[in-house]
Amino acid sequence: MRKVGCLGLLVGLGAIVALFVVVQMWGGRGPLARPISVQIAPGTSLAGASVALEKSGAIASATRFRLFAKLFGSDAPIKAGEYRIPARLSQADILKVLQGTKTIQRFVTIPEGWPSVMVKDALDRATELKGSVDVPAEGSVLPDSYAFQRGDTRAFILARMQSVRKRYLAAAWAKRAPGLAVTTPEQALILASIVEKETGKPSERAMVAAVYSNRLKRGMMLQADPTIIYPITKGRPLGRKILLSEVHAVNAYNTYAMVGLPVGPICNPGRASIDAVLNPAKSNALYFVADGSGGHVFADTLEQHNANVVKWRAYRAAHGI
Repeated sequence: MRKVGCLGLLVGLGAIVALFVVVQMWGGRGPLARPISVQIAPGTSLAGASVALEKSGAIASATRFRLFAKLFGSDAPIKAGEYRIPARLSQADILKVLQGTKTIQRFVTIPEGWPSVMVKDALDRATELKGSVDVPAEGSVLPDSYAFQRGDTRAFILARMQSVRKRYLAAAWAKRAPGLAVTTPEQALILASIVEKETGKPSERAMVAAVYSNRLKRGMMLQADPTIIYPITKGRPLGRKILLSEVHAVNAYNTYAMVGLPVGPICNPGRASIDAVLNPAKSNALYFVADGSGGHVFADTLEQHNANVVKWRAYRAAHGI
């Protein structure tokens, strides 16, 4: 009887030790020496995910991971996405990560006023994207931050950017104010691109839109400096002063040498600039010039404008601009 009792005790102790080892293997520190990213494709099973985890070094054994997951884990499905696995994360916590929603968020950000050549640059810099794209049509992208998953194509993300812009312009056009200087959504987009480049002050957009709308209605030249630069750099920064020869250059964009709108947009305008053109401020202003504060001062008459220009030149001289 004593031998049987001792044997039973040993078996019990052995079971406790084995359980402790299993629990430590499941809930203890994992083998990863540094954080990694793991991509789980849509439709991947627990078996497929465990193989991917073993190959990445996040777990020691795919077979053991599946067994422990069935014994100790929940029945929640594995979710597709790219996951960041911290160093030494336990198998138990890795399963929770894959069953949760904490995937890595990646974004391509297009600021308001970027030309399309820079949109392409941003897509090219996103190394997690696949494939290639040509420079999109100017004004066809709506500036914003666009989320993507590793392995998405650049063409897919660009198409989404263009679809969002198309929908936004259509919705904004449907709510436009009456009596506008622009008569089509395409004209509104062109004018919005000029407004976008002329002021970085949100509070001024409606006034800048009013000035150019008033000029269009009167048959005046728009005389917008950014339209001089666009044919030279395709919208990239000029990096120097505009030359007198460039002011007088005759082309389809230079509004110092033509009456009316340029042939197309000169950047990708944001929502606020589109809205400003379709709902400009109620103003008779025809001119504006910088005021030294990052904004502009507006004038209804040439006499007022000339006086404002004198003040601006004096400010520049006083501040060594």
